[in-house]
Amino acid sequence: MTERLQKVLARRGLGSRRHCEDLIHAGRVTVNGMVAMLGDKVDPHAVDIRIDGELLYPPEPHRYIKLNKPPGYLCSTQSQGGHPTIFNLVPIPERIHPVGRLDLESEGLILLTNNGELTQRLTHPSYQHEKEYRVLFEESPSHTQLSHWQGGVLLPDGYLTKRSHISVQSQEQGQTWCNVILREGRKRQIRTMASVLGLTVLRLIRIRIATLALGSLAPGNWQDCSIAERDALLALLEVN
Repeated sequence: MTERLQKVLARRGLGSRRHCEDLIHAGRVTVNGMVAMLGDKVDPHAVDIRIDGELLYPPEPHRYIKLNKPPGYLCSTQSQGGHPTIFNLVPIPERIHPVGRLDLESEGLILLTNNGELTQRLTHPSYQHEKEYRVLFEESPSHTQLSHWQGGVLLPDGYLTKRSHISVQSQEQGQTWCNVILREGRKRQIRTMASVLGLTVLRLIRIRIATLALGSLAPGNWQDCSIAERDALLALLEVN
């Protein structure tokens, strides 16, 4: 079965399809000893593909893992300050990476994969894939604060956040659970938006990334995505 060369390269972890197209344009890719052209289709199991003369080996099978990250774990491959990392929770032989991050004290859904093309698609701001959170505030947000949140918040660094969704879910003893949906993912964005508006975040739990939901997965546990979950994620690659 043949497929476009840039798609084969991207699936083998060489970056986004656009980056792989640039490699082909630059003449750095050969197929069976001939310089490849953009638009070439290949059977990746039947041809000799090289980058700068280096042979590409068959790709490692892709894995798609969802993890319910507890607080206190770093989204990093190396410990810092004595804190454990999410890879202490997912001891598998494959080299995988998190798609986006959660800060140390935040909780919830982390997608781990070795599919670089999917990672680029889910994290690049131009695609604006939704990320959904449950957020516990110390206080009850006012109508004004909710309105400002939804319309965009000017952060201390001068960045104006995009329009987003926030709705009150429940209240108890003065504290308030809200549902928040963002289409961008700046570092510590929810905590910073809350601080600017005079709100205090007590807990922050991510429950969805695009089509992938946390579901009933317990904190600290992980599992391979189901076939349906995997196929829904891969379908995002076909959307322009």
